Amino acid sequence: MLRLLDTGLKALATAANWVAIGANAVGTLIVLGLVLVVNYDVVARGFFNAPFRGAVEVVQFSMVLIVFLQLPDVVRTSRLTRSDGLLTILGTTRPKLADTIRRVIDFASAVFMALVAYAIWPEFVEMYETKDFFGVPGIFTAPWWPIKLAIYLSAGLCTLLFLFKAFERLGKPSDDDSELGYSGPYFGQKNAPLPDEPAAEEKIQ
Repeated sequence: MLRLLDTGLKALATAANWVAIGANAVGTLIVLGLVLVVNYDVVARGFFNAPFRGAVEVVQFSMVLIVFLQLPDVVRTSRLTRSDGLLTILGTTRPKLADTIRRVIDFASAVFMALVAYAIWPEFVEMYETKDFFGVPGIFTAPWWPIKLAIYLSAGLCTLLFLFKAFERLGKPSDDDSELGYSGPYFGQKNAPLPDEPAAEEKIQ
């Protein structure tokens, strides 16, 4: 049962990681598209006096999508900006305490992202039902609900990733323990004898 749970969690973690990578790639494509739009607007405005209508709205729309599409992969690779000076110092003297604090921070981050997803869901439903939009009618308009949906999905995925970071290898011993012959599934189970401990067959003999 424990191995089945371990396999399921690993499969879910792998899927979440691949979704985060894919979302990051989509965000990168949006960045490239935004570069093309801005350059087109500059050239058209300067040489032909015909600026791209809705350039400001496109930039606003794209920036939100870029941030929340790439946020999960930033979480996955542990590249969120934070001050880790204290944890670095603790890591050299009290590594277990530093690891515990990191797990607490990751769990608190998961709770925060879950609250973001919970708060944004009613807004997404409202925007989807009312077809509310932003922009200037006749020039450029775009619906709000895709942005709200992107925020909701991104926050939900970040919640999963933070939870995996908080509980990964939970119950497994340190590297020193693994050198003593440790072997077990995700949540920890000692099923290999220690070097100084005779095997079961030797005890019977």
